[in-house]
Order: sequence, then C-alpha cells, then structure tokens
Amino acid sequence: MRVEPLDAAGLAHRALAALGRSPGRRLGVDAAVPADAAVVADAVVEALEREGRAVLRVDAEDYLRPRSLRLEHGPADPDAGYEGWYDTYALLREVLDPLAPDGAGTWLPALWDAERDRATRQERRTAPPGAVLVLTGPFLLRWELSGALDAVVHLQTSPAAQRRRLSAADADRVVGAWARYLEETGPASRADLVVRCEDPRHPALVVP
Repeated sequence: MRVEPLDAAGLAHRALAALGRSPGRRLGVDAAVPADAAVVADAVVEALEREGRAVLRVDAEDYLRPRSLRLEHGPADPDAGYEGWYDTYALLREVLDPLAPDGAGTWLPALWDAERDRATRQERRTAPPGAVLVLTGPFLLRWELSGALDAVVHLQTSPAAQRRRLSAADADRVVGAWARYLEETGPASRADLVVRCEDPRHPALVVP
C-alpha cells in the first residue's frame, strides 16, 4: 500500500471518476471531522459546477436526532455518538432512496435544526435531471446504508488529528464513535476512494 499526494482538483477528479463507474449519482464523503468532509465536498461541487452540472448538497449534521435522544447518556458518550446521534433512516427516506436511479426524484435538504432543536420544516424539492448528490457526514459506510450511495470517498484521519480539529466538547464522543465504526464496519475496504487526511490541506490517495 502506498499514498500519492493530491491537490483539491485531483481529489475531485478521482471522486467523480469513481461516481462515473456507477449508474447512480449519489456521492458520499465519509469523515470523522465535518470540516474535512466539507473541504472535499467543496472541491467536488466546484468541479461539477464548472461542467454545468446541477449539484444537491446535503450534510448529515442537518439530519441529527433530537437533543433529548442524542444526549440521553451525556454529550461525550461514544456509543451514543455512533448509535443515536444521526437519523440514518431519515436520510434514507428523505434523500438517498428518492434520489436512487429508480427513485421519485424529490429530496429534503435538511430535517433538523440542531441549534433550535426542532424540525426545519423545509419543503421537499425536485431534483433537476442529471443532478448529483454530494452527501457529507460520518459513518456513511455503515451497514444500514449499504447500497444507498453510488460512490463513497472515505477519509482516514488518526485520533490525534481528529482531536486537533474538533472542539473539546465533541472530541471524546467523535473519536470513540469513529473508532467503533472502523472496527465494526471496515469502511476502507469498501470505499471507492480512500484518502489520507491528517491535514485537509494536503490529502493523499491511498493506493492498495
């Protein structure tokens, strides 16, 4: 196994090539640190828009479960972070399944306003023909989402690097939940693209 340095444009090109091998148009950026996923997603969106493609951007942070459920065992609990933080089934119902090749073509950009701890009450939208979904978030290769994305970029980030880029309030929960995710699902072995992301300014492609 070796790593090859990539710039943002090269990473976007690789991600879109992986998506192009699938009949669908649902790309996931799987990352422990939300800001890291955003860097990759921004590069992909920019590349798509240069080609004149319509892009649908969804962040799993807008599909959180209510605060009472997330914090039932405290804000630092890694098992709660993995099992109860994100509304995975709502993502399937409102975004991923409708945007499948045989889906209804409608989608909901956001479901939950975490700051106000209430539903966003946004209306469903109809995706333009040929639109590409770019979904950012953690745990996108967990078994519940098997087959729901057409290509996934998985970012590898060490626990130390995660802690450097997370707030102190989030670090224990996120690092512990991500470690459980790696152990239980082996996402790197199933991702279409694996990227070493110790520093999001200097990503590197992991080549088997």
